[in-house]
Amino acid sequence: MSKVRAEPHYADERSGASYPIDEPRWCGDDGAPLTVSALPGITPAQVDTGARSLWRYRAALPVRVDAPVSLGEGCTPLVEKDWGEGRVHFKLEWFSPTGSFKDRGTSVMISLLAQRGVREVIEDSSGNGGASVAAYCAAAGIRARILVPESTSPAKVLQSRAYGAEIQLVPGDRDATAAEALRQSATTYYASHNWHPFFLQGTKTLAYELWEDLGFTAPDAVVTVAGAGSTVLGCDLGFGELLAAGQIARRPRLLVAQPANCAPIHAAFHGETAAPAFSPTIAEGTAIREPVRLPEVVSAVRRSDGDMAAIPEDAIVAAVRRLAATGLYAEPTSATAAAAIDVFRARGAIRPGETTVVVLTGSGLKAPTVMGALFAPEGGEPR
Repeated sequence: MSKVRAEPHYADERSGASYPIDEPRWCGDDGAPLTVSALPGITPAQVDTGARSLWRYRAALPVRVDAPVSLGEGCTPLVEKDWGEGRVHFKLEWFSPTGSFKDRGTSVMISLLAQRGVREVIEDSSGNGGASVAAYCAAAGIRARILVPESTSPAKVLQSRAYGAEIQLVPGDRDATAAEALRQSATTYYASHNWHPFFLQGTKTLAYELWEDLGFTAPDAVVTVAGAGSTVLGCDLGFGELLAAGQIARRPRLLVAQPANCAPIHAAFHGETAAPAFSPTIAEGTAIREPVRLPEVVSAVRRSDGDMAAIPEDAIVAAVRRLAATGLYAEPTSATAAAAIDVFRARGAIRPGETTVVVLTGSGLKAPTVMGALFAPEGGEPR
């Protein structure tokens, strides 16, 4: 281990420690999360326009991947719609192969692990991350064991099982599942979408893609939901690299929503000293009480001159219905971002005449039980 490296390396932002990027590690020696050191970014000429996937941005990655494990992730639609007093662009990440934004990070992470000869992994997830890892492990010929809270949506468990992964239902909440995965990581490689630094190298391609979608310019603001915050961190990395490369003039404001029932990042961002209260939320994908990278997510939002909002359950439900009425079938976790648009607009964080992108992370098909209850025939049961 050394303190300074010129070439790309793993970096512990909390201690300043660094590690060689070719080591098969997912955390620091002290158990802290790692990122990849700052990279120079790319220009439009370096976009591989022949690749119809996120791998068109492979020049922005810190290592060469000779045989990407790809299912066509990325290149998702950007749809402009009226929303209240203005227009916004919805980025439909549910067009990813497994139905959620997680495929960006998983494709890059599993590609690296496959290239380095990893043959078996574990992952913990509330659903979407596990389904994504299961799919890409199937494509790579890697054995996967997915740990999920026992209360996870049956559709998400079914999807992981269909890909051939071993499923372990863990009693308790999302944090109990993460703790069990950490215990098992002593004997099996931990391919965690919350921990592995190369997962964030995949999620950063969202920033590059938005830059290309908008004619190689940055939006003024990006609205997203956060559980662990990988989309926030990916946008921070990607737009930061584009800024360093001189391709954009400034970072977009990152406007981040969490359900009020489980909003630890929101509490930290706003300097709340009392421990935040937690209760069940319809946005199950964000129900993480202790995000691994909480201080890094807060720093990313502040670095962008962004903001955070805590959204009540009834507003999330209303956003699910409102999106569906425009033809967008978003799961409640995803719809939390849409529910925050009016909040941020009222605060002046979303401004008239500017370009705002709202990331919709997952399809309503991911949560059939909840969606069935929300859209049951009047006076009857879901059909």
